[in-house]
Amino acid sequence: MNQGDDRGSLEGPPESMMPQATPRESAAPPPPPPPGAKPAGTGSATGSGFDFNQPTIISLLYISSFILGVTALVGVVLAFVWKSDAKEEWEKSHYEYLINTFWIGLIGSIVGFILLIVVIGFFILLATAVLVVVRSVLSLINAQKREPMPNPGTWLA
Repeated sequence: MNQGDDRGSLEGPPESMMPQATPRESAAPPPPPPPGAKPAGTGSATGSGFDFNQPTIISLLYISSFILGVTALVGVVLAFVWKSDAKEEWEKSHYEYLINTFWIGLIGSIVGFILLIVVIGFFILLATAVLVVVRSVLSLINAQKREPMPNPGTWLA
């Protein structure tokens, strides 16, 4: 082998890939995060994350009941349980609104199934389903903003 030939040397990476021995002293450390800031990826009510607060969970249970069936019953039970220990004022209006949404869905479904005999029941079931979805989505949107429902006692959207 030739001593001047450095093509086949297996003694480590070439010098161009080696880190410099002295660190740059002019680089300043990154500034600390502002007080109250959450780490990246944790989400918040005002940020881009999705907040799984209690009214949001109930709204999602109502929406999923169109696929799974019994989750609306779980949602209304949770609404009654969580209504008594509402942590914030805006949550109380959501619980009343979501409990009314359950009763609208139940009564509309019963009337619709009874009237399926005379065909109008199909339209009642469809209108009830649309109303329950719209009310659930409205509650979901306001819960993400942590805002109270504007008129929680209404039976319309």
